[in-house]
Formats: sequence, C-alpha cells, structure tokens
Amino acid sequence: MSDRLTTLALLWLLERRDGVTIGLTDHDRDLVIDGRVYRAAPGMTPAAIERGDGLDPAVTEASGALTHAAVTERDLLAGRWDGARITVAVADWSAGGAPSVLSGGTIGEIEIDDRGFTAQLRGPAAALERAVTEETSAECRAALGDRRCRVPMAGRRRLARVQEVSGMTLTLDSVEPTPDAYGGGRLRWMSGEGRGLEGAISQSAGAMLTLRMTPAFPVAPGTLVEITEGCDKSVATCRARFANVANFRGEPYLPGIDLLTRYPGA
Repeated sequence: MSDRLTTLALLWLLERRDGVTIGLTDHDRDLVIDGRVYRAAPGMTPAAIERGDGLDPAVTEASGALTHAAVTERDLLAGRWDGARITVAVADWSAGGAPSVLSGGTIGEIEIDDRGFTAQLRGPAAALERAVTEETSAECRAALGDRRCRVPMAGRRRLARVQEVSGMTLTLDSVEPTPDAYGGGRLRWMSGEGRGLEGAISQSAGAMLTLRMTPAFPVAPGTLVEITEGCDKSVATCRARFANVANFRGEPYLPGIDLLTRYPGA
C-alpha cells in the first residue's frame, strides 16, 4: 500500500514586515523540515500551482480557514500581514531533507468571508508595473525627512498617550507644536492591541488627531503612541515652516494643460 500513499507536504513560510516569521503546512501534524518547525494548518491551500519561465508567481492565490492561531482575522484586518513575504515549498516529510521551493511573492489584496480568507500573491513582475520615472506635480514628491527632503526629523517625533477615542479622532495628552503639525504624518501604536502597527494622520488641531482610517482594533485610554510630524507637500509650507525650498521636489510654477485656453483678463 505504500505506493498508493503520498509523503509530500506543502510548506508555507510567512515573513511579516515586523519580523515575525511562521511556518505552516497542509500536513495533519507539525513537521520539522531543514531545522524549521512548520505548524499543521490543513486549511491552508493554494488555488493552483503552475511552473513556468515567467516572472509571475507559480501560486496566484492562497486561501485559509482562519483556524490557526498564527493567522487571525483581527491581524488580517489590522494590516499586520500586508506586504508579507510568502514562500511556498514542497517536502517529503518521511525522508526529510531540504524543501523544494515552488513559488514566492508578497501578499497583495486580502478578502475575508464566512469561509475564511483569500490572499493574492504578487511575484517579481509586480515591480515592473511601477512607474520608472516621476511625473511632474505641483506638490512635493519627497517624504518629509527622507534623503531628498533632508529636513532633520530630530524633535519631530513625540510620544503621547491617548485620552479619548471617537471613531477616527483621537485626543492626546499633549498639544501640537504648530497648527496642523501632524497632518500628513504617521502614528505608530506603541502599546495595546495594535502595538507595532502604523497609521496615517489626516489632520491635527491642538490635542486632537484625525486618522485616515478607523483603527481595526479597540483603542483604550492610556494607549501609548508615537506621532511624527507631516507635511501638506505645498511649496508655501516648505518655505514658511521648514525653510527648505532648495530641496522642494515639485514644479509648483509649471504651466498646466489649461495654458492654451488662457486669455488676457481671465
């Protein structure tokens, strides 16, 4: 009967951007392959496996039943798995040895329904879909504090505690240094259920912050956050607030497509 039994098992190696790495297998028990532990997760299945000489991933989709403690619905909704690296391999669990890699990629769009979740995998070809050169824009294309902007970020990151929460609005125990100082900035959760996650700040006023998205987890008063100042990308702000027009990465005075329709006195 041994010739009728398969001893191959699919292995999933998931590496999150925060450094958390887990191994899962579709086998009915935990496996130790090449010195790494793969936890049994029979609900994890690929949509299809096709090997070719292109750049697209061999596995285009992965689905699971959300039954394993390592991959929970809350973490998926909170964005902990966004952009995570996935390596799919196969190994002979009876003979041991190094696994054979079938595919690799990063997690793209994630859908959750009553049956579990479905995640799209992006292969190396996804990098070729990005724009090669920048387009002209009236707003700055650099990020505040990066190597092109060069604004020093020392003193522009602060720790604060949440006092009140109302949807996307947070009230902190400290006041912003200048009007809308955190608009366009980032917020990092330093404690609580969202510890380690980041979110974008839409605007700020005094001790109040408005996030771009409602947190996918409960936020309790006293939660510690790190807030980083932002920029509205305008040349006026770059000049008045940061005195950094020399590094402005935009074309605010470039005529637009309406140039031909202009006329004297308009």
